[in-house]
Amino acid sequence: MSTAIQGLRGTGQFSIDFRPTNYRELFTLLEPNGSAPLNALLAMAASESTDDPKYNNFQDELPARQMIVNNVGGYPGTGGTQTIQLTAGDPVAYVLAGSVVVNSRTGEVMQATADGDTVAIAITVTRQIGGTTLTINNGDMLFVAGFAASEGSGAPTAISFDPVVVYNYTQIFKTPFQVTGTLQNTYRRTGNAETEYMTKALKLHMSDIERAMFFGRRVENNGTTAQPTRFTGGLMNLITNITDVGTFATPGLMDENVFDRTLIENIFAWGSKQKICFGGARIASLLQQIGKDKWTPRQIDNAYGILFTRYVTFAGDLLFYLHPQFRQINGMANTMVVIDLPYTKYRFLQNRDTRLYRNIQPPDADSVKHQYMTECGLELLQNRPHAIIKNWTDVTTPPP
Repeated sequence: MSTAIQGLRGTGQFSIDFRPTNYRELFTLLEPNGSAPLNALLAMAASESTDDPKYNNFQDELPARQMIVNNVGGYPGTGGTQTIQLTAGDPVAYVLAGSVVVNSRTGEVMQATADGDTVAIAITVTRQIGGTTLTINNGDMLFVAGFAASEGSGAPTAISFDPVVVYNYTQIFKTPFQVTGTLQNTYRRTGNAETEYMTKALKLHMSDIERAMFFGRRVENNGTTAQPTRFTGGLMNLITNITDVGTFATPGLMDENVFDRTLIENIFAWGSKQKICFGGARIASLLQQIGKDKWTPRQIDNAYGILFTRYVTFAGDLLFYLHPQFRQINGMANTMVVIDLPYTKYRFLQNRDTRLYRNIQPPDADSVKHQYMTECGLELLQNRPHAIIKNWTDVTTPPP
């Protein structure tokens, strides 16, 4: 019995009633566990056309409203009104006259007496609400914990925030193949040459798109000319939530406790409680080692055509797939790319999804030439739900 995967719509399930509408879906049907598993998932999940090679979307989230104290000497545990200097770039605009501010280290409660100073990056507060005598240290985190208005008071300063506009490009992928008239009519033990090359070209075409979806960089060259070249941004360059184990105290070593915290505090902190993880061979062995200790790895067969290993953890379910192309690319053996499928989308220029263009050879050519062509790109509806862990080479088991 198949296990459902969150975020995948049921319009493209692999069943006897399935009818592929283009060559991309045909490839997904024939080789769901082939060289392009990400494309296989996206083909069965969210796809959307665009009427322009540059497509935009809005990424919005509630602000954390956290600030860091920036004063070497700190502030003594006295009451009264005090101005607290904060770190440049902190969201002090969210502090309004009347806002309740709490020190996350000590629990001290303060109340702002004026709106946050966005020029000096500081807030003025009444200290020690409740009669405490707690100090503030340099580097302490302060956060807004609500609002307290006096009876009969007026409305505070209005505040609002706008979403961030992000974009990506569609990229034109072309994979041609050509067969001479002589070869077309020559008997071959391996079968018809044109059919063979057609199948191989489709595999190469989808492999090209798959690699761009992971490693592409968002660029438009010669954008003001009649023939610009666009490159779609891939996961490795779009995802900003990155954990580099190579920078740890012991480079490459992340023990189970740290990985557990990474799952709870980072990977599963935003978005769904079920994530897709593409990893290299070394990552597969590390997850298997951890799984033997505490997790419950299970095979999920025919989950929309992809064979995953499901790790049930306290933080959420991690559906792992050993990506075949990660074996071929240096450095990817120690990398895992975690995506939240509902926040990922395949975009293609309208009428330009994967298609086989036949007989594009010159009129005088003694051959036939065909070409697969796709104009498509990747879209991340939100960034935080996705994550990358790289340079992870070893794991240690904490003592009981």
